[in-house]
Amino acid sequence: MSDTLIFKGGLVHSLDPTTLEILDDATVVVVNGVITALYKSSSHVPADALPTDITALTLPRGEFLIPGFVDTHNHAPQWPMRGLGQGLHILDWLNNITFPFEARFADATYAAEMYEHTVDDFLRQGITTACYYGSRHAQATRILADTCHRKGQRAFIGKCNMDRNAPEYICESNAQESLRETEDCIAHIRALPGCAAGTESALVKPIITPRFAISCTPELLSGLGDIVKRDDSLAVQTHFNEAQQEIDATTDLFPAFKGSEADLYESFGLLNRRTVLAHCTIMSEYEKSKISTLHCGVAHCPIANMTVGGGFMVAPIRDFMQRGIKVGLGTDSGGGWASQMLAVIRQAMIASNACEVMSGGKDTALSLEETFFLATLGGARVLCLDGYIGNFQVGKEFDAIRVATTTGTKSAMAPTNETDSTRTMFEKFIMTADDRNIHAVYVKGRLVS
Repeated sequence: MSDTLIFKGGLVHSLDPTTLEILDDATVVVVNGVITALYKSSSHVPADALPTDITALTLPRGEFLIPGFVDTHNHAPQWPMRGLGQGLHILDWLNNITFPFEARFADATYAAEMYEHTVDDFLRQGITTACYYGSRHAQATRILADTCHRKGQRAFIGKCNMDRNAPEYICESNAQESLRETEDCIAHIRALPGCAAGTESALVKPIITPRFAISCTPELLSGLGDIVKRDDSLAVQTHFNEAQQEIDATTDLFPAFKGSEADLYESFGLLNRRTVLAHCTIMSEYEKSKISTLHCGVAHCPIANMTVGGGFMVAPIRDFMQRGIKVGLGTDSGGGWASQMLAVIRQAMIASNACEVMSGGKDTALSLEETFFLATLGGARVLCLDGYIGNFQVGKEFDAIRVATTTGTKSAMAPTNETDSTRTMFEKFIMTADDRNIHAVYVKGRLVS
């Protein structure tokens, strides 16, 4: 027997970067987690189109559906350290704050307890898809994958690779151990129900995760590239042109590439259409052109870029979008102090306003429509999942947030009134709401929060 859901009421989703479709009286039919029908008005529903044995969930005024948020850059073991070390330069922040916290995940009991809270928190914030860096510990990474799978969060999960330039207590002993544990984690994830290799819409997927070139020997980067060459269905994630201190250190370690991280990672076979490059704040024309040609995606993390790293760093998102480069948003939980995608959306708008001023008006600020797109369909494109999630197109899987804007939620959201349109309530939600306005969260049609 099929599992069928029917929703009636308001709906907002992106059709493209600048176009929101806002429906006041939509009907959505979901069968076995897949959207099988979307009627834009109750008057458009054909007679006998809906099953008579299913009671539709009618959303009251003040509630509406939006697609689930897609977090393209997130450090799961940094969730408990959010907000610490703000203002430090990136390498100092890693050594003084991050590495001691991540080292705790060598304890499997601690990892299991902490990841329960981590995944619950992100689901509560409406993040239905997360691209996670794990710690360098294989057992903890497997625990994270199991937790996401059990709780129903769509996730990319990678064991973090780092065999140099880290304290002894967290650095991997050698490249071969790191590669072996990486392949073990890939096998573990793909053995989870419904997550076999080649399953494009698998709930949990492995992702190759060199922390950044500074922490990886050439042998390790080469071995990771070989894994990708053998299996082109694997995604890749790393930090890229994040801060000047990081760029300078990378250039010193790999002088042959003359400061080009794009050439460096490409030489090891780690750049392709499934690669997610986090930050990309300091980019030359050459680097921009290179990642565009290679169809890489960018994870824009405006909160982290403005608070950790060493300066007020503004990624050239308008320029990326004009070049056709895929862009999504990332909480960068750890470096970014927020686990809320709503906060990231707002900071992305602030960052783009700064970028417009800094570029003398050349790079115009992002609109509300564009930032919402980046948080949903844009992020899905970065992760090569836009054929499956990101909006409510028929045939896609139902990853959704049920938004409640009513004053009874006692949230921080600006109050609504009976004359507010769905558009007005949507704007108030995006700009002023918090997790108390996220009434329910669905992944593949399953209620997960």
